[in-house]
Amino acid sequence: MVVGHLIEVAFRGNRKEFFSWDGEQPPPLRAAIIVDADRGEDFGRVHATGELAAVRCNGCAHGCGTAPPPRKALRLATKEDEKLDRELTALNEQARRASMERVKSNGLVMKLTDAEWQWDRRKLTLFFTAEKRVDFRGLVRDLAAQFKTRIELKQIGVRDEAKRLSGVGRCGREYCSASWLPDLRPVNLGVAKDQKLSLNPQQISGACGRLMCCLRYEHEFYVQSRRKFPKEGKILVTSRGEEKVVSCDIFHERVTLRTVEGDTRVMGLAALKAEVEGEVASSESEGAVGVVVGIEATLDSATVAMLDTAEYALPVGVLVGAEAEPADSADSVEPGSENSAADGESAQRRKRRRGRRGGRRLRAAEGRGTDDALESPDEDADV
Repeated sequence: MVVGHLIEVAFRGNRKEFFSWDGEQPPPLRAAIIVDADRGEDFGRVHATGELAAVRCNGCAHGCGTAPPPRKALRLATKEDEKLDRELTALNEQARRASMERVKSNGLVMKLTDAEWQWDRRKLTLFFTAEKRVDFRGLVRDLAAQFKTRIELKQIGVRDEAKRLSGVGRCGREYCSASWLPDLRPVNLGVAKDQKLSLNPQQISGACGRLMCCLRYEHEFYVQSRRKFPKEGKILVTSRGEEKVVSCDIFHERVTLRTVEGDTRVMGLAALKAEVEGEVASSESEGAVGVVVGIEATLDSATVAMLDTAEYALPVGVLVGAEAEPADSADSVEPGSENSAADGESAQRRKRRRGRRGGRRLRAAEGRGTDDALESPDEDADV
Protein backbone atom coordinates (compact mmCIF):
# COMPACT_ATOMS: atom_id res chain seq x y z
CA MET A 1 0.00 0.00 0.00
CA VAL A 2 1.37 3.35 -1.08
CA VAL A 3 1.42 5.95 1.68
CA GLY A 4 2.10 9.65 1.17
CA HIS A 5 4.75 11.29 3.36
CA LEU A 6 5.30 14.99 4.01
CA ILE A 7 8.87 16.14 3.38
CA GLU A 8 10.60 19.51 3.40
CA VAL A 9 13.12 20.17 0.63
CA ALA A 10 15.87 22.82 0.73
CA PHE A 11 17.03 24.50 -2.47
CA ARG A 12 19.85 26.82 -3.41
CA GLY A 13 19.85 30.11 -1.52
CA ASN A 14 18.31 28.62 1.66
CA ARG A 15 14.91 28.43 0.00
CA LYS A 16 12.66 25.67 1.38
CA GLU A 17 9.32 24.20 0.30
CA PHE A 18 7.12 21.27 1.28
CA PHE A 19 6.29 18.32 -1.00
CA SER A 20 4.50 14.99 -0.73
CA TRP A 21 6.45 11.78 -1.27
CA ASP A 22 4.68 8.69 -2.57
CA GLY A 23 6.44 5.68 -1.14
CA GLU A 24 6.48 3.24 1.71
CA GLN A 25 9.40 5.00 3.43
CA PRO A 26 10.36 8.69 3.29
CA PRO A 27 13.72 9.53 1.69
CA PRO A 28 16.73 9.92 4.02
CA LEU A 29 17.84 13.34 5.25
CA ARG A 30 20.20 15.32 3.00
CA ALA A 31 19.38 13.03 0.12
CA ALA A 32 19.40 14.63 -3.35
CA ILE A 33 15.92 14.65 -4.83
CA ILE A 34 14.11 15.83 -7.96
CA VAL A 35 10.79 17.60 -7.34
CA ASP A 36 7.98 19.04 -9.40
CA ALA A 37 8.63 22.76 -10.00
CA ASP A 38 7.03 25.62 -11.90
CA ARG A 39 6.69 24.36 -15.48
CA GLY A 40 9.45 21.80 -15.04
CA GLU A 41 11.67 20.06 -12.49
CA ASP A 42 14.07 21.28 -9.84
CA PHE A 43 16.89 19.87 -7.74
CA GLY A 44 17.00 19.97 -3.93
CA ARG A 45 17.92 18.08 -0.79
CA VAL A 46 15.67 16.61 1.91
CA HIS A 47 15.66 18.90 4.95
CA ALA A 48 12.99 17.36 7.24
CA THR A 49 10.62 14.39 7.28
CA GLY A 50 8.04 12.80 9.56
CA GLU A 51 6.83 14.66 12.67
CA LEU A 52 9.44 17.40 12.35
CA ALA A 53 8.27 18.20 8.83
CA ALA A 54 4.63 18.31 10.04
CA VAL A 55 5.50 20.70 12.87
CA ARG A 56 7.49 22.98 10.59
CA CYS A 57 4.74 22.90 7.98
CA ASN A 58 2.27 24.27 10.53
CA GLY A 59 4.61 26.89 11.98
CA CYS A 60 6.82 28.16 9.14
CA ALA A 61 5.89 30.98 6.80
CA HIS A 62 6.49 28.77 3.76
CA GLY A 63 4.38 25.95 5.21
CA CYS A 64 0.96 24.89 3.99
CA GLY A 65 -0.66 24.29 7.40
CA THR A 66 -2.94 21.28 7.63
CA ALA A 67 -3.62 21.19 3.90
CA PRO A 68 -1.60 18.74 1.78
CA PRO A 69 1.27 20.26 -0.23
CA PRO A 70 0.31 21.16 -3.81
CA ARG A 71 3.36 19.51 -5.40
CA LYS A 72 5.08 16.15 -5.26
CA ALA A 73 8.64 14.91 -5.01
CA LEU A 74 9.29 12.84 -8.13
CA ARG A 75 12.37 10.70 -7.51
CA LEU A 76 15.79 10.49 -5.93
CA ALA A 77 18.52 12.24 -7.91
CA THR A 78 21.22 10.30 -9.71
CA LYS A 79 24.90 11.12 -9.91
CA GLU A 80 24.39 12.75 -13.30
CA ASP A 81 21.69 14.98 -11.80
CA GLU A 82 24.05 16.08 -9.06
CA LYS A 83 26.77 16.83 -11.62
CA LEU A 84 24.39 19.03 -13.58
CA ASP A 85 23.46 20.89 -10.41
CA ARG A 86 27.13 21.66 -9.71
CA GLU A 87 27.52 23.06 -13.23
CA LEU A 88 24.53 25.35 -12.68
CA THR A 89 26.28 26.90 -9.69
CA ALA A 90 28.89 28.47 -11.97
CA LEU A 91 26.25 29.49 -14.51
CA ASN A 92 24.30 31.35 -11.82
CA GLU A 93 27.14 33.79 -11.19
CA GLN A 94 27.60 34.37 -14.93
CA ALA A 95 23.89 35.11 -15.30
CA ARG A 96 24.00 37.58 -12.41
CA ARG A 97 26.92 39.53 -13.88
CA ALA A 98 25.30 39.67 -17.32
CA SER A 99 22.05 40.85 -15.79
CA MET A 100 23.86 43.63 -13.90
CA GLU A 101 25.05 45.04 -17.22
CA ARG A 102 21.45 45.18 -18.44
CA VAL A 103 20.38 46.93 -15.24
CA LYS A 104 22.98 49.66 -15.76
CA SER A 105 22.04 50.10 -19.41
CA ASN A 106 18.37 50.59 -18.41
CA GLY A 107 19.32 53.08 -15.70
CA LEU A 108 17.48 51.27 -12.91
CA VAL A 109 18.25 51.93 -9.23
CA MET A 110 18.38 48.36 -7.96
CA LYS A 111 20.93 45.83 -6.72
CA LEU A 112 20.95 42.32 -8.13
CA THR A 113 21.64 40.04 -5.18
CA ASP A 114 21.56 36.58 -6.70
CA ALA A 115 20.58 34.59 -9.77
CA GLU A 116 19.20 31.05 -9.71
CA TRP A 117 18.74 28.76 -12.67
CA GLN A 118 16.04 26.12 -12.39
CA TRP A 119 17.51 22.62 -12.64
CA ASP A 120 16.03 21.99 -16.11
CA ARG A 121 17.03 25.57 -17.19
CA ARG A 122 13.48 26.47 -18.13
CA LYS A 123 13.44 29.49 -15.78
CA LEU A 124 15.94 32.05 -14.46
CA THR A 125 15.04 33.81 -11.21
CA LEU A 126 16.79 37.07 -10.30
CA PHE A 127 16.64 38.42 -6.75
CA PHE A 128 17.20 42.14 -6.16
CA THR A 129 16.92 44.79 -3.46
CA ALA A 130 15.75 48.37 -3.93
CA GLU A 131 14.63 51.20 -1.67
CA LYS A 132 11.67 52.07 -3.89
CA ARG A 133 9.44 50.36 -6.42
CA VAL A 134 11.18 49.65 -9.72
CA ASP A 135 9.59 49.39 -13.17
CA PHE A 136 11.61 46.49 -14.63
CA ARG A 137 9.35 45.52 -17.53
CA GLY A 138 11.92 46.66 -20.11
CA LEU A 139 14.65 44.79 -18.22
CA VAL A 140 12.66 41.56 -18.34
CA ARG A 141 12.24 41.81 -22.10
CA ASP A 142 15.98 42.37 -22.59
CA LEU A 143 16.93 39.45 -20.34
CA ALA A 144 14.42 37.10 -21.99
CA ALA A 145 15.89 37.92 -25.39
CA GLN A 146 19.42 37.37 -24.08
CA PHE A 147 18.98 34.10 -22.15
CA LYS A 148 16.18 32.59 -24.30
CA THR A 149 14.23 31.41 -21.25
CA ARG A 150 11.54 32.51 -18.83
CA ILE A 151 12.69 35.38 -16.55
CA GLU A 152 11.36 36.06 -13.06
CA LEU A 153 12.45 39.02 -10.90
CA LYS A 154 11.81 39.00 -7.13
CA GLN A 155 12.34 41.97 -4.86
CA ILE A 156 13.55 40.95 -1.38
CA GLY A 157 14.62 42.78 1.76
CA VAL A 158 18.09 43.16 3.18
CA ARG A 159 17.44 40.40 5.73
CA ASP A 160 16.44 37.99 2.96
CA GLU A 161 19.56 39.05 1.06
CA ALA A 162 21.76 38.03 4.00
CA LYS A 163 19.81 34.77 4.25
CA ARG A 164 20.45 33.89 0.60
CA LEU A 165 24.10 34.89 0.47
CA SER A 166 24.95 33.65 3.99
CA GLY A 167 28.15 34.61 5.81
CA VAL A 168 29.87 34.64 9.20
CA GLY A 169 28.62 36.89 11.99
CA ARG A 170 30.60 38.63 14.73
CA CYS A 171 30.02 35.58 16.94
CA GLY A 172 32.16 33.51 14.57
CA ARG A 173 29.27 31.36 13.36
CA GLU A 174 27.17 31.31 10.21
CA TYR A 175 24.23 33.70 10.07
CA CYS A 176 21.28 32.33 12.00
CA SER A 177 18.95 33.35 9.17
CA ALA A 178 21.00 31.27 6.73
CA SER A 179 21.71 28.26 8.95
CA TRP A 180 18.64 27.36 11.02
CA LEU A 181 16.26 30.29 11.65
CA PRO A 182 12.92 29.29 10.09
CA ASP A 183 11.35 32.75 9.83
CA LEU A 184 12.70 36.29 9.81
CA ARG A 185 10.76 38.14 12.51
CA PRO A 186 11.02 41.93 12.82
CA VAL A 187 13.36 43.25 15.53
CA ASN A 188 12.85 46.75 17.00
CA LEU A 189 14.93 48.91 19.33
CA GLY A 190 12.68 48.12 22.30
CA VAL A 191 14.08 44.58 22.36
CA ALA A 192 17.58 45.97 22.97
CA LYS A 193 16.30 48.34 25.67
CA ASP A 194 14.62 45.51 27.57
CA GLN A 195 17.93 43.62 27.66
CA LYS A 196 19.92 46.70 28.75
CA LEU A 197 22.15 46.50 25.69
CA SER A 198 24.06 49.29 24.06
CA LEU A 199 21.87 51.38 21.77
CA ASN A 200 24.78 52.04 19.42
CA PRO A 201 23.59 50.78 16.00
CA GLN A 202 27.10 49.63 15.05
CA GLN A 203 27.22 47.23 18.00
CA ILE A 204 23.77 45.65 17.71
CA SER A 205 23.40 45.54 13.91
CA GLY A 206 24.22 42.60 11.69
CA ALA A 207 25.83 42.41 8.27
CA CYS A 208 22.53 43.37 6.63
CA GLY A 209 22.50 46.72 8.43
CA ARG A 210 19.45 45.84 10.52
CA LEU A 211 19.25 44.83 14.17
CA MET A 212 20.59 41.33 14.73
CA CYS A 213 18.05 38.50 14.70
CA CYS A 214 19.60 36.96 17.83
CA LEU A 215 18.27 39.87 19.93
CA ARG A 216 14.91 38.12 20.03
CA TYR A 217 16.20 34.82 21.42
CA GLU A 218 16.26 35.80 25.12
CA HIS A 219 13.81 38.69 25.01
CA GLU A 220 10.94 36.71 26.51
CA PHE A 221 13.20 35.55 29.34
CA TYR A 222 14.12 39.15 30.18
CA VAL A 223 10.48 40.26 30.15
CA GLN A 224 9.35 37.46 32.47
CA SER A 225 12.30 37.90 34.85
CA ARG A 226 11.94 41.67 35.24
CA ARG A 227 8.37 41.31 36.47
CA LYS A 228 9.75 40.05 39.79
CA PHE A 229 11.93 43.12 40.32
CA PRO A 230 10.91 46.69 41.24
CA LYS A 231 11.20 49.23 38.46
CA GLU A 232 14.40 51.22 38.28
CA GLY A 233 13.95 54.70 39.69
CA LYS A 234 11.20 53.65 42.13
CA ILE A 235 11.41 54.88 45.73
CA LEU A 236 11.15 52.13 48.37
CA VAL A 237 10.75 52.52 52.15
CA THR A 238 13.25 50.21 53.86
CA SER A 239 14.88 50.00 57.29
CA ARG A 240 17.20 52.85 56.25
CA GLY A 241 14.36 55.09 55.14
CA GLU A 242 13.58 56.01 51.54
CA GLU A 243 15.89 54.40 49.00
CA LYS A 244 15.87 54.59 45.22
CA VAL A 245 16.24 51.53 42.98
CA VAL A 246 19.34 52.12 40.86
CA SER A 247 19.69 48.83 38.95
CA CYS A 248 18.52 45.20 38.94
CA ASP A 249 20.65 42.11 38.30
CA ILE A 250 18.20 39.49 37.06
CA PHE A 251 20.83 36.73 36.78
CA HIS A 252 22.00 36.97 40.41
CA GLU A 253 18.64 38.32 41.68
CA ARG A 254 20.19 41.37 43.32
CA VAL A 255 19.03 44.99 43.56
CA THR A 256 21.20 48.09 43.96
CA LEU A 257 19.68 50.81 46.19
CA ARG A 258 20.74 54.39 46.91
CA THR A 259 19.71 56.52 49.90
CA VAL A 260 18.98 60.25 49.94
CA GLU A 261 22.50 60.90 51.28
CA GLY A 262 24.01 59.06 48.30
CA ASP A 263 25.01 55.81 50.03
CA THR A 264 24.51 52.70 47.89
CA ARG A 265 24.09 49.07 48.86
CA VAL A 266 23.39 45.79 47.05
CA MET A 267 21.00 43.24 48.52
CA GLY A 268 19.17 40.14 47.37
CA LEU A 269 15.68 40.31 45.93
CA ALA A 270 14.16 38.03 48.62
CA ALA A 271 15.74 40.04 51.45
CA LEU A 272 14.54 43.29 49.92
CA LYS A 273 10.96 42.07 49.64
CA ALA A 274 10.96 40.88 53.27
CA GLU A 275 12.39 44.20 54.47
CA VAL A 276 9.91 46.30 52.50
CA GLU A 277 6.94 44.21 53.64
CA GLY A 278 8.11 44.48 57.25
CA GLU A 279 8.38 48.26 57.03
CA VAL A 280 4.92 48.51 55.50
CA ALA A 281 3.39 46.38 58.29
CA SER A 282 5.09 48.43 61.02
CA SER A 283 4.03 51.73 59.47
CA GLU A 284 0.41 50.56 59.33
CA SER A 285 0.41 49.63 63.05
CA GLU A 286 2.04 52.93 64.03
CA GLY A 287 -0.53 54.82 61.97
CA ALA A 288 -3.43 53.18 63.85
CA VAL A 289 -1.94 54.19 67.25
CA GLY A 290 -1.34 57.71 66.01
CA VAL A 291 -5.05 58.16 65.24
CA VAL A 292 -6.08 57.38 68.81
CA VAL A 293 -3.39 59.63 70.27
CA GLY A 294 -4.39 62.44 67.95
CA ILE A 295 -8.01 62.28 69.10
CA GLU A 296 -7.06 62.49 72.76
CA ALA A 297 -4.74 65.42 72.13
CA THR A 298 -7.55 67.54 70.65
CA LEU A 299 -9.71 67.35 73.80
CA ASP A 300 -9.44 70.17 76.32
CA SER A 301 -8.65 69.49 79.97
CA ALA A 302 -12.20 70.13 81.21
CA THR A 303 -13.67 67.61 78.78
CA VAL A 304 -11.07 64.99 79.71
CA ALA A 305 -11.88 65.52 83.43
CA MET A 306 -15.56 65.04 82.66
CA LEU A 307 -14.90 61.86 80.69
CA ASP A 308 -12.96 60.41 83.64
CA THR A 309 -16.09 60.31 85.81
CA ALA A 310 -18.44 57.36 85.75
CA GLU A 311 -21.52 59.48 85.04
CA TYR A 312 -20.09 61.07 81.92
CA ALA A 313 -18.44 57.97 80.47
CA LEU A 314 -19.27 58.14 76.75
CA PRO A 315 -19.04 55.50 74.07
CA VAL A 316 -16.37 55.65 71.37
CA GLY A 317 -18.73 57.23 68.85
CA VAL A 318 -19.38 60.19 71.18
CA LEU A 319 -15.65 60.61 71.76
CA VAL A 320 -15.14 61.56 68.12
CA GLY A 321 -18.00 64.04 68.28
CA ALA A 322 -16.49 65.76 71.32
CA GLU A 323 -13.66 67.04 69.13
CA ALA A 324 -16.02 68.91 66.82
CA GLU A 325 -18.36 70.26 69.53
CA PRO A 326 -16.64 71.16 72.83
CA ALA A 327 -18.74 71.32 76.01
CA ASP A 328 -20.20 74.64 77.23
CA SER A 329 -19.78 76.23 80.64
CA ALA A 330 -22.71 74.38 82.23
CA ASP A 331 -21.15 71.00 81.47
CA SER A 332 -17.62 71.94 82.58
CA VAL A 333 -18.21 71.75 86.35
CA GLU A 334 -16.10 70.05 88.92
CA PRO A 335 -17.03 66.50 89.88
CA GLY A 336 -18.82 66.16 93.21
CA SER A 337 -20.64 69.54 93.01
CA GLU A 338 -24.42 70.03 93.24
CA ASN A 339 -24.82 70.11 89.50
CA SER A 340 -23.09 66.77 89.15
CA ALA A 341 -25.62 65.23 91.57
CA ALA A 342 -28.64 66.25 89.47
CA ASP A 343 -30.99 63.58 88.17
CA GLY A 344 -30.69 61.93 84.77
CA GLU A 345 -33.30 64.14 83.16
CA SER A 346 -31.35 67.31 84.02
CA ALA A 347 -28.21 65.75 82.67
CA GLN A 348 -29.95 64.94 79.35
CA ARG A 349 -31.19 68.53 79.07
CA ARG A 350 -27.68 69.85 79.66
CA LYS A 351 -26.37 67.57 76.92
CA ARG A 352 -29.00 68.85 74.50
CA ARG A 353 -28.02 72.45 75.26
CA ARG A 354 -24.56 71.83 73.84
CA GLY A 355 -24.26 73.59 70.59
CA ARG A 356 -22.53 76.14 68.52
CA ARG A 357 -23.28 78.93 70.98
CA GLY A 358 -21.68 77.19 73.93
CA GLY A 359 -18.69 76.23 71.84
CA ARG A 360 -18.10 79.82 70.76
CA ARG A 361 -18.26 81.07 74.35
CA LEU A 362 -15.81 78.43 75.52
CA ARG A 363 -13.32 79.21 72.74
CA ALA A 364 -13.62 82.95 73.42
CA ALA A 365 -13.00 82.37 77.11
CA GLU A 366 -9.93 80.31 76.42
CA GLY A 367 -8.65 83.09 74.20
CA ARG A 368 -8.99 85.67 76.98
CA GLY A 369 -7.37 83.33 79.53
CA THR A 370 -9.44 84.72 82.50
CA ASP A 371 -10.94 82.85 85.41
CA ASP A 372 -14.34 84.42 84.66
CA ALA A 373 -14.64 82.51 81.37
CA LEU A 374 -17.60 80.46 82.51
CA GLU A 375 -19.69 83.31 83.86
CA SER A 376 -22.95 84.47 82.26
CA PRO A 377 -23.02 87.10 79.49
CA ASP A 378 -24.70 89.63 81.80
CA GLU A 379 -21.90 89.38 84.33
CA ASP A 380 -19.33 89.84 81.54
CA ALA A 381 -21.18 93.00 80.48
CA ASP A 382 -21.07 94.38 84.02
CA VAL A 383 -17.35 93.81 84.18
